[in-house]
Amino acid sequence: MRSRGNSGRAAARYALALATLLLAGCTVGPVFQRPRVPTPRHYRPPARPVAAAPSAGARYRQQTVLGAGPRARWWRLFRSPQLDSLVRQALADNHGVAAAEEAVAEAQEGVAVAAAARYPQIEGDLGAGRQKYGAAFLGPEYFPPFTYFEAGVSVAYELDYVGLTRHTVEERRALEQYQRSELAAARLVLSGEVASQAVVIASTRAQIRALDGLLRADRTNVHLVREAVAAGSVPRLDVLTARTQLASDATLLPPLYRHLAVARHALAALLGRAPARWRRPNPRLGELTLPRRVPVSIPSRLLRRRPDILAAQAQLRAATAAAGVATADLYPRIELTGTLGQEGLRPGQLFDAGATAWSLIAGLTAPLFDGGRLHAERRAALDALRARADLYQQVVVNAFEQVADALAALQQDARLRAAQARALSLSYKRLILERKSYLAGNSGLLPVLDAERQRERAELGLLGAEERQYLDTIRLLLASGG
Repeated sequence: MRSRGNSGRAAARYALALATLLLAGCTVGPVFQRPRVPTPRHYRPPARPVAAAPSAGARYRQQTVLGAGPRARWWRLFRSPQLDSLVRQALADNHGVAAAEEAVAEAQEGVAVAAAARYPQIEGDLGAGRQKYGAAFLGPEYFPPFTYFEAGVSVAYELDYVGLTRHTVEERRALEQYQRSELAAARLVLSGEVASQAVVIASTRAQIRALDGLLRADRTNVHLVREAVAAGSVPRLDVLTARTQLASDATLLPPLYRHLAVARHALAALLGRAPARWRRPNPRLGELTLPRRVPVSIPSRLLRRRPDILAAQAQLRAATAAAGVATADLYPRIELTGTLGQEGLRPGQLFDAGATAWSLIAGLTAPLFDGGRLHAERRAALDALRARADLYQQVVVNAFEQVADALAALQQDARLRAAQARALSLSYKRLILERKSYLAGNSGLLPVLDAERQRERAELGLLGAEERQYLDTIRLLLASGG
C-alpha cells in the first residue's frame, strides 16, 4: 500500500511538472547575441602631418567631422538640384531597387506564414457520400448501400513548449530584416553610382572643352608658323612640326567622347531606361558644390548605420534561430486535435441533436531512430551559426577599412588638386613667354610646343584631380553609411 501511494504521488508530481512545463513553455537552443567586435575610437592611426602645399591648398581642403554621420539624402551636400533630381528618379525607377522592394514584401509574407502556426488551425468540412459494406466484413449481417451526409469543423493545435514555432518566426523575421538591409544597401549603392556617373560626365565634358581649347591653340600655332615662314624668319619644317602637334592632340578627343558615351549609357541604365530612349543630362562640375565639411560616422555608430553590417547581423540572427529550430526538432511534438460535426442519412438529419459527433485527441510524436539525421542537422546549424559570426566580424573590419581608405584618399586629394592648380598656373606663364620669344625670333618652335604640352597635361591633371576629389568624397559618404 505504501509503495503504491509513493508511486501515485510520484506520478502526480511528474504530471504536475509536465503540466507546468506545457503551460509555462520553454525555449531550447542558442540565444542571439551580437558578437563583440573591438571598436576603435578612430579609423586611422595618428600620423604626422604632411607639409601642405602653398597657400592655394586651403582653397581645396576639406574637413571631416566625426559624429552621427551623413544624413539619409547625403547627395544633397553637393547642393545640385540636377543631381538631386537624378538620384530621386533613379530610386523611383531602378528595376534592381524595385526587385529588392518585392523581396522585402515576400519576406514579410514569410513572417506571416510562420506566425500562423501560433494559432489553432480550424477547417470546415461538408460532404456527402454513398457506401456499401462488404459481406466478408459484416458476416451474416447485411446492410444495404446507403447515402450519408456530414458537416463539421476540425481544430488542430501543436503545443510550442520548446519554442519550435518561436524560433521559426524569429528566423523569418531575421530574414525579413536582412532583405530590408539589402534594400537599403541597394538604394545606397544606386545613389552613389548615380552621383559618381554624374561627376564622371561633368569631368569628361570639362576635359573635352579643355582639349577643344588646346586644339584651337594648336591651330593658332599653325597659323603663326605659316606667317613666320612667309616672313622668312623660321624654316618650313616648323609648319610640319606644328601640324604634327595638332594631329597628335586631335587623337585625344575620341577616347574622351567614348568615355562620355559609356558614362551616359551607365547613368541611363541606373535610371531604368534604355540609352536610346532617354534624354541625357549635361551636368557641369561648377554646378556641384564640393562639401567643405564631410560628416563621418564614429566607428561605434557605423555598426548601426551601414546596411551591409546590418544585413550580416540579420543573417547571424537568422542562423541563431535556425540552430534553435534544429534543437527543438530533437524534442517530441505534442498536437491536440478535435472535431465537431453532424452526421445523418438525410440532409435534414444534419440539424438534429442526435446527429452530433465529436472527437478529442492528444498525440505525441517523438523521434526514436533517424540514423543520426536530427543531431547532424543541429551540428550543421551550429557550424553555420559560428560561420555567420565570423563573417559578421569580417564585414565590420572591412567597413572600417573602407572608411580609413576614403579618409586617407580625401586627405591627399586637396594637396594633389592644389599642386595641379599651381602647375597649371606656371605652365600658362611659361607658354606665354615661349610664344613671345618665338615670335621675336629668339627661340625655335619646339620650346613653344613643349610648353603647350605642359599646359595641356597640367589642365587635364587639374580636371582629373578635381574629379578624384569629388569621387572620393562620395566614397567616404557611402562608406559612412549614407
